Amino acid sequence: MAPSLEEPEPIDMDAPLKAAPKLVAPEPEHCPGPESQLAGKGDACAGCPNQSICASAPKGPDPDLPFITARLSGISHKILILSGKGGVGKSTFTAMLGHAFAANPDSQVGIMDTDICGPSIPKMMGVETETIHVSSSGWSPVWVNDNLSVMSIQFMLPHRDDAVIWRGAKKNGLIKQFLKDVEWGDLDFLLVDTPPGTSDEHLSVNSFLKESGVDGALLITTPQEISLLDVRKEIDFCRKAGIRILGLVENMSGFVCPNCKHESQIFAATTGGAKQLAAETNIPFLGAVPLDPRIGMACDYGESFFDAYPDSPACEALRNVVGRLEDQIGLNLDKATGPTTNDEEMANA
Repeated sequence: MAPSLEEPEPIDMDAPLKAAPKLVAPEPEHCPGPESQLAGKGDACAGCPNQSICASAPKGPDPDLPFITARLSGISHKILILSGKGGVGKSTFTAMLGHAFAANPDSQVGIMDTDICGPSIPKMMGVETETIHVSSSGWSPVWVNDNLSVMSIQFMLPHRDDAVIWRGAKKNGLIKQFLKDVEWGDLDFLLVDTPPGTSDEHLSVNSFLKESGVDGALLITTPQEISLLDVRKEIDFCRKAGIRILGLVENMSGFVCPNCKHESQIFAATTGGAKQLAAETNIPFLGAVPLDPRIGMACDYGESFFDAYPDSPACEALRNVVGRLEDQIGLNLDKATGPTTNDEEMANA
């Protein structure tokens, strides 16, 4: 039996982190928030039609946080994959990163797809037609191979092309279920693929995972300034939310011809690209992964680009990123992903 969107699970999907008070007027400027300890008591609350409602609303942490923390206690490293702009290859990079970590047979890897309205991870991992199985111990993630599992709303849709038209509170409820009810087991890495931007899904994931511990966020961008504009907002979000930034990766960084190996700049870095932005904002630059048409083909067919083209420039660049990411989270393991390029190459670039 698989969970279905046609039959709601026994959880209040209209509640975000906890039951929010029903307000009678829009929240005013400088509102501390209806769930804040200062709700109804702050200076900004004076004269607000919601003052008595907010003052009497229940306060305190989400009662499900201890259950989430217990469920995730067997996961060593939790990494958020973020991007300010859509279309920069964040989900594609998450899929490749999952395969890269899983290349070590001693590692157990999970991918949680929190892009509720645009779930693409199942397609990229080749498990789009699978469903979720439910047991007395919880929901079972879908296994890509022996040490790589996935959870996504795509597995719950009655039809693959059905749109998910939900407001933020309902999205938050499902994300909570992914963390509280999914039997992740003992994992070395849980990669959390998020939608673009800095909205409900990001706030929910951060709130739910804060108690159990998050290693940090990996930011994905492309070289052009139009993408970097939104990445700057993502950096600001992480700092305001108290999320450690593990590093910045420049995806689609040039196109390497598979025949002659010549590199062309498809998306010109008019303002210095991700490397310059990392230097300006004092965050680690983990590397640049070139554009390769075979990456898109591998995702369309649900295959591992990492396994299919291990000698490609993009795969070598990915190995370098994985090595530097492992350094950021304090790993000193024998990497099955192979040797990385000497960091001096980046310093001299």
